[in-house]
Amino acid sequence: MILTRRYRIKNSSRALDAQARCVNFVWNFCGETQRTAVRWHRRWPSGYELINLTHGTSRELGLHSDMVQAVCKQFARSRDAHRHRCRWRSRKSLSWIPFQAARAIRMDGDAVIFLKRRYRLWLSRPVDGRICSGCFAQDARGRWYLNLELEVAGCRDCGSGEIGVDLGLKSLVCLSTGEKISNPRYLARYAEKLAIAQRAGRKRRVRALHAKIANSRRHFLHEISTRLVRENARICVGKVNSSGLARTSLAKSVFDACWSQLRSQLRYKAIRHGAEYIEVDEHFTTQVCSGCGAVSGPKGIAHLGVREWMCSECGVQHDRDINSAINILVSGRNVALQRTEIPVL
Repeated sequence: MILTRRYRIKNSSRALDAQARCVNFVWNFCGETQRTAVRWHRRWPSGYELINLTHGTSRELGLHSDMVQAVCKQFARSRDAHRHRCRWRSRKSLSWIPFQAARAIRMDGDAVIFLKRRYRLWLSRPVDGRICSGCFAQDARGRWYLNLELEVAGCRDCGSGEIGVDLGLKSLVCLSTGEKISNPRYLARYAEKLAIAQRAGRKRRVRALHAKIANSRRHFLHEISTRLVRENARICVGKVNSSGLARTSLAKSVFDACWSQLRSQLRYKAIRHGAEYIEVDEHFTTQVCSGCGAVSGPKGIAHLGVREWMCSECGVQHDRDINSAINILVSGRNVALQRTEIPVL
């Protein structure tokens, strides 16, 4: 399988800054070429045609030829995905230097050789796979990172259980076993410091605080996802409509919870460690009794504050979130059973 790993660069990055400006020049050339084609009522140039137009410019720009080709291909992919010309890249844009083959770089212990320059890395983990492609990327604080796509071997060291996961805001994760993991709310934790820095106009401090919030949240989600994959062979997660909730008054809390990042981590870790990851529809999971199947739970926005309820059919007392997690697990079992069934011809 393919994994993307990120390593921070230690030493000075003036050479990378200069190369990033040349990358922006190639990107803007692709955008201008497309705009000229539209002006003359021609079709959009493909990635292959853009590569032919930029052939021979790598030496003048001081870039590797793979970098120029990677920029042209990425421009064509981004343009076709969004169906319009990509934005111009200026000095305010975050710097980015792609390369599409392993021959563009060479690992040398705890450093990487790129265009005859040696960049030392913080090796948070070893480079233990075949390098497929990668890029140098800059964050909002101006720090450079090396992102590598590595082809690594999968392993089957997951647990033997199965779990249903209900995602929420007050409790970030509710499990079908009855366990609840509270939401740390990192954004609210640093809200006062952010407000002070923003009112004082301290932009560097604001960027540092936002980076600390994102890193703390990512680390917390990695701990949760790793634990769930190590303990279970089947992980069933409800499809939360985060895009719809992001347009309501709960938008700040939804973005702080970062459900999509947790689902993404669970997905790729399950694939790597041999577990089964299933996303199921969570409609009516809070209303259906997990004991008898009767639809007797709280309904609608008016009853959203009802966190515990008793089934009118069987009399079982339910916690709203745990009952939903149990129903998600049952739906995941049905989906897994449908996958294993042999179709009748």
